[in-house]
Amino acid sequence: MKVVVVESPAKAKTINKYLGKDYEVLASFGHIRDLPAKDGSVDPEADFRMIWQLEDRGSKRVADIAKAIKGAEKLILATDPDREGEAISWHVVEALREKKVLKDIPIERVTFNAITKDAVHTAMRQPREIDQALVDAYMARRALDYLVGFNLSPVLWRKLPGARSAGRVQSVALRLVCDRELEIETFKAREYWSLIATLATKEGGVFDARLVGADGKKITRLDIGKGEEAEAFKRDLELATFGVATVEAKPAKRHPYPPFTTSTLQQEASRKLGLAPAQTMRLAQRLYEGVDIGGETVGLITYMRTDGVDMAPEAVQAARRVIGKEYGERYVPGVPRKYTTKAKNAQEAHEAVRPTDMSRLPKYVAKYLEPEQARLYDLIWTRTIASQMESAELERTTVDITARVGPRQLDLRATGQVVKFDGFLTLYNESKDDEADEDEGRLPPMKAGDSLERRRIAATQHFTEPPPRFSEASLVKRMEELGIGRPSTYAAVLQVLRDREYVRIDKKRLVPEDKGRIVTAFLESFFRRYVEYDFTADLEEQLDRVSNHEIDWKQVMRDFWRDFSAAIAETKELRTTEVLESLNELLGPHIFPDKGDGSSPRGCPTCGTGQLSLKLGKFGAFIGCSNYPECKYTRQLAATGVNGEGDATSEGGQPGVKVLGDDPDTGQQVTLRDGRFGPFVQLGEGEKPKRSSIPKGTSPSSVDLEKALKLLALPRTVAMHPESGEPILANIGRYGPYVQHGKTYANIGKDDDVLEIGANRAIDLIIAKESGAGGGRRGAADPGRPLGDDPTSGKPIVVKAGRFGPYVTDGETNATLPRAVSAEAVTLAEAIELLVARRAAGPSKKARGRKTATKKPAAAKKPAAKKTATKTAAKKPAAKKAAPKKASKKAAKAG
Repeated sequence: MKVVVVESPAKAKTINKYLGKDYEVLASFGHIRDLPAKDGSVDPEADFRMIWQLEDRGSKRVADIAKAIKGAEKLILATDPDREGEAISWHVVEALREKKVLKDIPIERVTFNAITKDAVHTAMRQPREIDQALVDAYMARRALDYLVGFNLSPVLWRKLPGARSAGRVQSVALRLVCDRELEIETFKAREYWSLIATLATKEGGVFDARLVGADGKKITRLDIGKGEEAEAFKRDLELATFGVATVEAKPAKRHPYPPFTTSTLQQEASRKLGLAPAQTMRLAQRLYEGVDIGGETVGLITYMRTDGVDMAPEAVQAARRVIGKEYGERYVPGVPRKYTTKAKNAQEAHEAVRPTDMSRLPKYVAKYLEPEQARLYDLIWTRTIASQMESAELERTTVDITARVGPRQLDLRATGQVVKFDGFLTLYNESKDDEADEDEGRLPPMKAGDSLERRRIAATQHFTEPPPRFSEASLVKRMEELGIGRPSTYAAVLQVLRDREYVRIDKKRLVPEDKGRIVTAFLESFFRRYVEYDFTADLEEQLDRVSNHEIDWKQVMRDFWRDFSAAIAETKELRTTEVLESLNELLGPHIFPDKGDGSSPRGCPTCGTGQLSLKLGKFGAFIGCSNYPECKYTRQLAATGVNGEGDATSEGGQPGVKVLGDDPDTGQQVTLRDGRFGPFVQLGEGEKPKRSSIPKGTSPSSVDLEKALKLLALPRTVAMHPESGEPILANIGRYGPYVQHGKTYANIGKDDDVLEIGANRAIDLIIAKESGAGGGRRGAADPGRPLGDDPTSGKPIVVKAGRFGPYVTDGETNATLPRAVSAEAVTLAEAIELLVARRAAGPSKKARGRKTATKKPAAAKKPAAKKTATKTAAKKPAAKKAAPKKASKKAAKAG
């Protein structure tokens, strides 16, 4: 028997079918070991010795593999063909060596770029050893991330209350978002005018021409800056006679785009399908690991973590055959296309992301896939086939026109573009983030010397616009251009920024939160080198050189640690005033906007003599007056007021408090506050003022007086129950918004607004709950959303809303969804994998405790409870002492 180790159960299941009964394929469930979240896991004083510890789930995996290899013929490591996959294989071998179970068993490493029968069998015939250089590059990256997170995060916590941890790559990505926001805030709009003449030929063909010159001088887009100038040009054009000076038609070609890399796949899936990068990678993982297609499990795409754009020769030929068959020989270029990547530091170790079999057209496989999987496969197949199609043939026409008015000559230009042969455009056209489509329509036939008739002249005012905020797609593109991070890290980087609440997504654009801007400003002030784009890209290049056997990974670590540790040491002596002044300077345009009256942006509007400054409070940063406590002026960090205008002040107020206005009924002040459990609104003061939480997903900056009063008015009666006649109430509780009828509660979905939910919807939710079809609180059980049947046990698997978050269940085993996976997006395959992992981990400690307790005699229950209570009380100080370890764990994983 030969034992094969891969990462996931889905991959193991597919490969086991290909290899047959002589092989046993086991899953490691990803990494089995990690650095313990404590000081010393990476020791620079011991030449960067790393202490690895088996994770809870990893111990079970290693035990299973150790049991399987007893008497086995050989151990074959078949993890993914990249740095991370090499590291997983290395960890498995090291863990088995520690158990002393390998003895004389031969160890082989195999890789394949696609999970197909041919690819797997070919890989088994071409084994190699573990590539230690790839493992070294992994260890260097892991050590760097650990040291940055473990050493930099505590500095943030001490100097910036309310800030969370800082990661090596995430901090640089956050700086990109914050820098763009600063560009937008400091942007000064510039007025300019365009003049367009609508003209007609003798045959009646109508077209537009733009003013491009006057009196022998060129006029560019921004040259006409005043309305008076534009009106003068317009008057002349309305009196002018027009004629064609020259007509130039040039043939042009537009070439197809290369097949997908990881980053371009994430970008296009975001633009075309509306998928977040993390969601794209989860779907691509399923397509790669294997899908049941008509009784055969097969990987539909090649490995999806790559920056290569090349394809295997046999794949290119297969694509050309499909093009000829589906679109005709005219669409097959004479020579196969060859692509090279332009990305900085690209490794090109793997093929592009492509279908494993080009003849599997999306329309044929869609019925075997979940809807989102089918859409992503269609995108990958379309891009791949288009990449090998013939270029589009265009004709670009430029017509220069003269307008004469007296002795003066004005120059206009009209451009047009005609597609003579659509080529690859018949199948695919790449989307753009922010650029307008430059393709223009056909111009009517004209020749030099033709006279033209004026139809109308339009002078239009414009203003230059600031650069747009990054979308997830455009941020990934920019990171790739700068060489920051690697394809496999982009999705995780974006997710971490959102999880830490450093950024939020508004209208599909990334907006930095105040805490994110403060962290960036702090890092730029005191750790500038480590958030510089060139430095981070250079570090990535060094890691690539390690993986190419060019430099020693420990030398990279020594060079980094020498300067980084010195920078950390310097911050220990930093005084709070130094930190605040640096932040005041860097964040000035954001927190102290120009008042427009020539006065100091930092002047206190209350006392008139104090200087406004950033202050640090229990719940984060706020703006306060230097004359405190004599002047108690404070306001929130954001400079915009209740309606997005003016100055939101809280005279005599408190840090973290924003005054929204007065309640018209009671006259009491309504405030927006930062609380321990998140933002809330409050009516008045006193011992027990009325309060209401802000629903999850609602930005505090969007809460004005009107919305606050609606929240404070909760619970509100939405409808009367059709049978009992009792009211159905809408309210916000500990677990979010809900509707209630008597003792029956029904959660309100994320698509419903607790302030706007109507009678029909509320009645539907309550009736569904009372009839057993709803989920959530007391009353009938939640049946959940069906995902499908487990192919092994045949049990139906559903996803449900639980007290501690959504989970999947087959009726016997429950598995909580990871934070990155939503209840709406989880797939059957993901649910099965989570349930397998949960069963493998065994019963939880709480479950075991409950089981043991039920076996005790009734008479022994009281003394046992008393003893337990005493023990618990005695252990309380120890629990408090252990609390910092939790923070350290966050820091250690901050890379």
